[in-house]
Amino acid sequence: MAGIADFLDSLIGGFDLICYSLLMGGLFWGVFVLKPWQQDKNYNIELLQKTISLIYKGGFLLAAAQFFKIILKVWLMTALLERWPFPEFADTTQFTGGIIRTFFSVVISAYVYGILRNNAFSQKHWWLALAVSVPLVVSGAWLVHAAGRFDNRALLMTLTVFHQLGAAAWVGGVFQLVNVWRLHKRQLISTDNWPFLLRDFSKFGMISVGFILVSGLPIALQYIDSWDGLVGTGYGNLLMVKVVLLGLALGLAWLNRSAMLAFFNTRQTLALFGRVPHYVEAETLVLVILLFTAASLASQPPAIDIPSLTASWQEVVNTFAPQIPQTTSPSHVALIAGEAGRVAIIDQVPSLAATEWSNYNHNIAGIFLTVMSFFAMLSYSNKLPFTKYWPLGFVGLGIFLFFRSDAETWPLGPIGFWESTFNNGEVLQHRIATLLVLVLGLFELTARITKNPHSKLPFVFPILAGFGGLMLLTHSHVGFQAKSAFLIQVGHTTMGIFALILSCGRWLELKLDKPGKDIAGFTSVAALFLIGIILMFYREPLY
Repeated sequence: MAGIADFLDSLIGGFDLICYSLLMGGLFWGVFVLKPWQQDKNYNIELLQKTISLIYKGGFLLAAAQFFKIILKVWLMTALLERWPFPEFADTTQFTGGIIRTFFSVVISAYVYGILRNNAFSQKHWWLALAVSVPLVVSGAWLVHAAGRFDNRALLMTLTVFHQLGAAAWVGGVFQLVNVWRLHKRQLISTDNWPFLLRDFSKFGMISVGFILVSGLPIALQYIDSWDGLVGTGYGNLLMVKVVLLGLALGLAWLNRSAMLAFFNTRQTLALFGRVPHYVEAETLVLVILLFTAASLASQPPAIDIPSLTASWQEVVNTFAPQIPQTTSPSHVALIAGEAGRVAIIDQVPSLAATEWSNYNHNIAGIFLTVMSFFAMLSYSNKLPFTKYWPLGFVGLGIFLFFRSDAETWPLGPIGFWESTFNNGEVLQHRIATLLVLVLGLFELTARITKNPHSKLPFVFPILAGFGGLMLLTHSHVGFQAKSAFLIQVGHTTMGIFALILSCGRWLELKLDKPGKDIAGFTSVAALFLIGIILMFYREPLY
């Protein structure tokens, strides 16, 4: 039950941040980028209505997400305490702050829908919308790590609010760029809108990133007090993942800006209209995963609070040390016998048989991925036709995982399929991952064999790969003690980054022209190869 709630909390937390970005980022976009009240702006009502629609829909969904988070917490506490958690829960900051944030989300959304939508060209109404949103922004300060601290509480709460606003401004602006391009493709707005909005958002985006960095650095320094705290805790690990994802998004933003500057300097249109829209799509995917990672980060205890549970940098590096893959597995009987001992002790340390079973599963999965990605890289030479069937490896891997991922449950173990799936968050995630792998292989194999230029089937692969990366970055092992759980998590988060590169690379391969398409495609399968290497050397800690 705790595992399910933890997994759902991470997912709804990421969705909450997406909705917040749609709402606040959309308002910033309207006030500082769109500026529809200026006489020289040639925007039609269709663009403004679609822009405002994203804003109020994001606000209403934010209210729903925030309310669902409260329901989720009530459900979990009722299950764990075996009684109704009120009135005690009503006195907590989480409940009060959540209700207030839900209320003000509805208020600002109602204002945008009822008033701003009918006064889309009015500067006064856009600024009033920002003013009405202030209580919503401030209420978020009581729902972050800083609200529960004693040292520098007010400063940290303020910095966190500005950090969230900077992220919302950037991410929400990118969402609006996607909206503009969709309208452009449907010929609902002028062609001139695209380059000029890109130019104006480029300046605003750099300011937003500056806000993110200036506010985020002192927060990180407050929560992480040592090198081991950065590399040896779940909080530090996810922070480094955020930095890597930020770097990927900034790299794509740089490509967009370069193409935009080339257009205004030399009037080169190929990159601006043929490549930038797809860079923006990939940037959107990276930023969405970044928001889910930020939500997972919020559920981790700050590194400064768990010095006794921090892994050393040597232990972290040893997690990725090359080793001979384990190709023999303990028997199922030995595994089940060991599980009885594990659940009987306080720390729930896995048995040797369980550890070796898990190592074998990961190592064999790594061999599958390494071999199939090697053939995938060879397929770009066009000299070995049979290499195009490399996605069959996913089908074989999916069948392997179906029987091996959770041996204490059906079909090998005594715990039923539905009971294990909905009562254990880790098992649920494994089942979803197994289904993803099977579907991934079947769809990608069909797409690469048929090669129908009008088919949408090839896009299933990058979408599912992106979702797989998201799952790896929100994956939870609540049954282990904190340090060993982290040493497992660090491998998952690293693979999550490569899964995102795999997803973006394949997406750009499908969208770009040569040579960018081949570079993106090869990068994609190279990322898959690196995931395979990590799994092939995987070893779980023995404590």
